[in-house]
Amino acid sequence: MTQGHEITTVEELREVVGSPNERAATKVRDRLDDLHRAWLARSPFHLVATAAADGSMDVSPKGDPAGAVHVVDDRTIALPDRPGNRRVDGFLNILQNPRVGLIFLVPRRGDTLRVNGRARLLVDPPYAGAMEVKGHRPTVVTEVAVDEVFFHCSKAFLRSDLWEPQAWPDDDLPTQAEIAKAASPATPMDELQRHYDPEHYRSLMY
Repeated sequence: MTQGHEITTVEELREVVGSPNERAATKVRDRLDDLHRAWLARSPFHLVATAAADGSMDVSPKGDPAGAVHVVDDRTIALPDRPGNRRVDGFLNILQNPRVGLIFLVPRRGDTLRVNGRARLLVDPPYAGAMEVKGHRPTVVTEVAVDEVFFHCSKAFLRSDLWEPQAWPDDDLPTQAEIAKAASPATPMDELQRHYDPEHYRSLMY
């Protein structure tokens, strides 16, 4: 562990960071309004945070054409599942602990929409057809009962220049195939390269 003064109480934390202003403290809602619905309709990418019963965490990225997230009603949204690696870490956590945290992004926008709630896993709910993409009807749907919903400011995106191509670093990191090879040395590199070829990988999305 590194040295330094550890913050262990709420009082110590507030002494360091201060208190939120009234706008930040009162922006949380317990149901979706028209602005929230519009954001969800435009968001092609979101993050799902879950926790197991023992407190271990997982955050999983999810992507689809904008509008694939389904608004059931003002207190409920539904997230479609798509073919993946079948680890289903988040699903396994939800079976132990239904609490989830979601962040919805819209390209070029620095602000984000955050949703906290309680999730359950459904097979073939009546609205599953509304989440069909390229002929793929989701096998499992994560239905989330909304407890909190609010917009988050854009400071993190402004600091990181995430949407500014001129600020992006050179892409000199290992390829997906090279990363997979490090995790699975016995798999031939040419097999991994074929698997992670962009055109082949795109064909597996749905």
